[in-house]
Amino acid sequence: KWKGEGTTQNLENIVIGRCYDYIRIVNPAVGEKNCSQIWEAFKNAFINKDPCSILPKDYELFINLSLHTIPPNKSLFWENNQLLVNSFAGRGRRYMSLGDTLFGFFGDFLNWCGQADSPGLDYESCPTTMECENNAVESFWRMASITYAQHSSGVIHILLNGSAAGGAYPQPGFFADYEIPNLQKDRISQVVIWVVDDIEGPDIDSCGIHSVKTLETRLKTLGYDVTCTDNNKSVMFLLCLD
Repeated sequence: KWKGEGTTQNLENIVIGRCYDYIRIVNPAVGEKNCSQIWEAFKNAFINKDPCSILPKDYELFINLSLHTIPPNKSLFWENNQLLVNSFAGRGRRYMSLGDTLFGFFGDFLNWCGQADSPGLDYESCPTTMECENNAVESFWRMASITYAQHSSGVIHILLNGSAAGGAYPQPGFFADYEIPNLQKDRISQVVIWVVDDIEGPDIDSCGIHSVKTLETRLKTLGYDVTCTDNNKSVMFLLCLD
């Protein structure tokens, strides 16, 4: 048995339903998608395989079938504040975070893995990233993050948690390792960083110091026009509301 929780019950029904929900209600602008075909491509990335030898490229067909345009100036990257980002983005109404794309919406908050030499899903347990990095979920999000970064353009936004114990900009991390290296510099006009502390939380990190300074320096060295703001008012209002 692995240490991680098993595949989410009713996974197939959930993701096919999410796919239709997305193309019919959440974001009909993406046009027609074959949700059953997307599910098959998703499942075939990890089914019948050792759950510790799934690579990001195994999800290539899934990504190709579910890909759509990310509107310019709408990308919202993040670390350590997923629920806040979800509510702030407003399901693509204000921003389109990774979880607001069809391919991200498809897998958000779910868990899954298969088993070697078995066509079934493992509902008992799945490997954690500590047990093996090349597991089905980790590789899915790596591929999704790479794709999201490659298709982001215009002014891009990064929402970081100034109260996170290890600093607002974690390294290693999805943003540091998979998103920054895949940004298309010629398509990005500006990078806007927002560092927001938890309400009554510790103020561990801010613009111009600690890990945020590391991030600002990295992006400026890459040639980006970078601005940084602490405790953006709109985000703070949302935190207060919650």
